[in-house]
Parts: sequence; C-alpha cells; structure tokens
Amino acid sequence: MPQLFAQPYDLDAIGFFFESAEEFQTISKRHLNAHFEPVEEYEIQFIDGDDIDAALAKAWGINQANMAGYFTACDGWENYQKKIFIIAVGEIGCDFDPVNVHPEEFDVDLYHVESMAELAEQMIDEGLFGDIPEHLERYIDIDAIARDLHYDYTETEIAGETLIYRAA
Repeated sequence: MPQLFAQPYDLDAIGFFFESAEEFQTISKRHLNAHFEPVEEYEIQFIDGDDIDAALAKAWGINQANMAGYFTACDGWENYQKKIFIIAVGEIGCDFDPVNVHPEEFDVDLYHVESMAELAEQMIDEGLFGDIPEHLERYIDIDAIARDLHYDYTETEIAGETLIYRAA
C-alpha cells in the first residue's frame, strides 16, 4: 500500500503520514495546529510505494476529496489497468469519476514493446498485413512501417517501462 503525506496549508500545523483513507480521516479529525485549532485543508503528497502507484497518484491528481478512490485503485486494480488509466487521464486528458472509475471505460490499446520497429515486426508476424510470401519478406521496410505507425500510435514510459499505445 502506498504511503502518503498530508501537508497542512495551515503554516502553524505539522503534517502526518498515512496509508489509507480511513487512517487519514481518523488522524485529520483530531489534528490541531500550534494554537489548538482544527486543521481542515491539506495538500496530499505521494511519499513511498511502487513506481506504478506513484505514476497513478500523479495522473489521479490525488487530493482530500478523491484519495479514497485512489487507494481503492491501488489495492484493487491490476498493473495493466493502472497503465491504461495513467495514459487515458495523465497523458490524453480524459475526465474520470474518482468514486466510480473503471479503466475499461477508456479506449486505449496498449502494447508492451520497446519501439515502433518492434511493434511493426509484431504486426507483420501476426498477419496484419496479410500473408507475405517468404521470398518477399526481406524486402519489407520495417523502418518505414515504424515511421507510419507514429501517426496513430504514441510511445511513453510508465514506471520505467516503455509502452506504445493507441487511443480512440
């Protein structure tokens, strides 16, 4: 589970670490500043956890109002779902409902390849260009296909992994 930090906007208050929305609620309800006044507003910061959860936090734009959904996603989503969300929201700019979001609602095709050339080779191997006779295979210009793929596909890096995606 990721560790977050609640940094008070109140300059007379000290922040605290937490690892769940429930823990945040418990601590924040009794949190007082140096003048024994309640602290109400916090900036929420990602502190520690998996790289994929850090990228998810950035795309999510975690704050007091939406962090419960973020914790649910961290705990319940598979890594490929997190990557789809990060691309859809963090890179493409799709909107989402932090209470009821499902990565499947985003139309993102994700490819785990290192380059456009590798994607081009994969597409040829899978027959997307039809059956290519063996004696003509050496005449296929992988680099030209890779350049053309740049029109519809985008290369990105998430948590240290290179991915290529296409979004509708």
